[in-house]
Amino acid sequence: MAKVMIGLSGGVDSAVAAYLLKKQGYEVVAGFMRNWDAIANGDILGNPTLNDSCCPQEADYEDAKLVAEKLGIELFRIDFIKEYWDYVFTYFLEEYQKGRTPNPDIFCNKYIKFDAFLKFAKSKGCDFIATGHYAKRLDKDGKTYMLKCFDQNKDQTYFLSQLNQEQIASCLFPLGDIDKTEVRRIASELELNVANKKDSTGVCFIGERNFKEFLKNYIPAKKGDIIDINTGNVLGRHDGVLYYTIGQRKGLGIGGISGHTPTSWFVVKKDVKKNILYVASGNEDEHLLSDRAIIRNCQFNNEIPTSDMHIGCKFRYRQKDNDVTLHMIDEKTVELIYDEPYKAVTTGQAAVFYDGDICLGGGIIDEVYYKNKRIDL
Repeated sequence: MAKVMIGLSGGVDSAVAAYLLKKQGYEVVAGFMRNWDAIANGDILGNPTLNDSCCPQEADYEDAKLVAEKLGIELFRIDFIKEYWDYVFTYFLEEYQKGRTPNPDIFCNKYIKFDAFLKFAKSKGCDFIATGHYAKRLDKDGKTYMLKCFDQNKDQTYFLSQLNQEQIASCLFPLGDIDKTEVRRIASELELNVANKKDSTGVCFIGERNFKEFLKNYIPAKKGDIIDINTGNVLGRHDGVLYYTIGQRKGLGIGGISGHTPTSWFVVKKDVKKNILYVASGNEDEHLLSDRAIIRNCQFNNEIPTSDMHIGCKFRYRQKDNDVTLHMIDEKTVELIYDEPYKAVTTGQAAVFYDGDICLGGGIIDEVYYKNKRIDL
């Protein structure tokens, strides 16, 4: 009987995944990963009203314990606080300071859940790890492939795109063939305490807090001008250019400007050195379109392509696959040439490659071009 350690997060997905593994005949143990310490990591400095309740970790751990007791499985509590800071959060801050928009969940999967956690599971004699991610694995011709899941609305292969072959082959995805409604039904039928628990959203270590306020603990606010990129007019003041993302419309604070037709403003460019936030209104295509991008730090789940490939690519989570041609520059760098221009392809975000339902891998968007002009500078 193979032994599996499930990452039990305190949510309904991993709880049902643990049950399904037991039902399939695996010997199941569980691990709860503690990746953040709000006090030690300084994110409550200067705000004494925040305490452990600002991060739902402890409540999640209590939920995970109840699930483990209900299912009759052993639960380990594992601290990966240092690993998370070194490999995920430090990267997260460095990217924001460059004016980019990183996705820490992708690196949490690469370095914590499928590396540090995998090593811990192996040390406990486990053959596999498992998670509550919505993804599928396919074993074929001696290799393991990661595929989109049955519930396309919940597919999470985007966040798993930096995994290598060894990591994928070491993991089971019990939720690959069912949808969220079925997960909730199973949890209710089992009378699990998390059956109706709300899905977590956003970055885990922030909790139910304002993202901009959280960042101010690490990247001091530096106010600057908001400028209309078409006219050069100063429209207002921003709280810190690093806190905004390309295409953002909400929270700009520049509605109802005298002399302008009432319309929605959106971010089109960030000049980090000059601390200027550029915005536009009206036809966003003029400013947000790109037709080519350079993707770096690429990780391919299996073979590295040796020739150009026509593939699907997601530039954002839950975005439809966009048709592109992938051209290898070197083993870690590719050029993507789009079949047609796409909006708001943003540096720092992930570009994830697909051949139909098979996730080929992905990388980080580093340069963006439109009509041979670089537009991310």
